[in-house]
Amino acid sequence: MSTRTLVSPATLARPRGRAVYWTVFTAVAVLFVLAFLFPVYWMASGAMKSPDEIARTPPTLVPHHWHLAGYTDAWDLMQLPEHLWNTVVQAAGAWAFQLVFCTAAAYALSKLRPAFGKLVLGGILATLMVPAQALVVPKYLTAADLPVLHTSLLNDPLAIWLPAVANAFNLYLLKRFFDQLPRDVLEAAEIDGAGKLRILWSVVLPMSRPVLGVVSIFALVAVWQDFLWPLMVFSDTDKQPISVALVQLSQNIQLTVLVAAMVIASIPMVALFLVFQRHIIAGISAGSTKG
Repeated sequence: MSTRTLVSPATLARPRGRAVYWTVFTAVAVLFVLAFLFPVYWMASGAMKSPDEIARTPPTLVPHHWHLAGYTDAWDLMQLPEHLWNTVVQAAGAWAFQLVFCTAAAYALSKLRPAFGKLVLGGILATLMVPAQALVVPKYLTAADLPVLHTSLLNDPLAIWLPAVANAFNLYLLKRFFDQLPRDVLEAAEIDGAGKLRILWSVVLPMSRPVLGVVSIFALVAVWQDFLWPLMVFSDTDKQPISVALVQLSQNIQLTVLVAAMVIASIPMVALFLVFQRHIIAGISAGSTKG
């Protein structure tokens, strides 16, 4: 079966056709690279400009003098190590809670087939149609006075971890992946005497590394970039994550220092994507085919 493309093999066989093809391909690739990398360069170089130069109109493409003081001042004046650590703790806890509970729930709905499982799944998916802003007040009232226990979770990482567990999208993503796992492999494990929990730990999870990587990225990025909810639950400045601290501490800070702090705050997420980009692509493609 032949594959149809925009450029025919006969055209590519001619020298002129190959030259035109590679010229257009290179130009498009360069444009896409510039479109994605230029904002990163603009932010990183803006932190190295002087306060007068960064506010100049029209702006300068390349700083006249490269200053690294913006990064050092941001690190010290805005207490970035402390707030970055707060963000790491909150993101890591939310990630761990989501992997444990969402994976267990998705496995139960997909493979254990409980009674009223489809009804439960429908109710979970129905929460995706509720705007996130509409849930802020109920979540805050619950965190301020936890039912039954009557304790407050304000200024506590649990206020970030527990709401993060109720992630219908990640649960559905995991369930759809589990639905596509070969039934023969699970039945072979049952014949060998493995229980349901053993099958989950030794068979399902090793086969689900791609989708677990995708869910991990979604969980970490969601907490790292969230602003409204941490702002509401963390009144203590020393416990605020980086997203809230950048706003709270930017009142009397020079613009170059603020831009440098934003660059530093974005480095962990950029590094995370670069390290796990293969897992992201593999997880997305794994969920698109059955087998």
